[in-house]
Amino acid sequence: MKITKITEQTIQGISIRTQNSYEMNPETAKIAGLYQRFDENIVVDYQHGARVYGIYFDYESDASGMFSVLAGADQIESSKVDLQSVIIEAGDYLVFQGKGEMPQAVIDTWMEIWDYFSDEKNEYQRAYKTDFELYKSETLVEIHIGIVTT
Repeated sequence: MKITKITEQTIQGISIRTQNSYEMNPETAKIAGLYQRFDENIVVDYQHGARVYGIYFDYESDASGMFSVLAGADQIESSKVDLQSVIIEAGDYLVFQGKGEMPQAVIDTWMEIWDYFSDEKNEYQRAYKTDFELYKSETLVEIHIGIVTT
């Protein structure tokens, strides 16, 4: 993992509201359905270097509270649904990298993130403003976690 400074960026896509306890139960999980709806309704301009994002925002509190997730892209060619815009806030982000078959690589990387932040002795604290997944390829994801800086 490494720290990177992110400049503000606007991403368009579609979103849902959920919480981690919902996502642990296949009957109440919403994120997988969000990405399915995204794939069915939005054409991403990959030919011109577009990237897909999963943005976590509008946190109610911490990892146990409600939050919103937007499945989106930085360049959308066309959409069959109305799009929402979300701003990735500028700031310092701790970057975790996952490799392998999706979505398992994403799930495994989030497990690593939760383990890291559950340790009270870790160096950084989550800001709970915006976090995001950046899909670099079919088998590589970077998950950026906003951190509190002093």
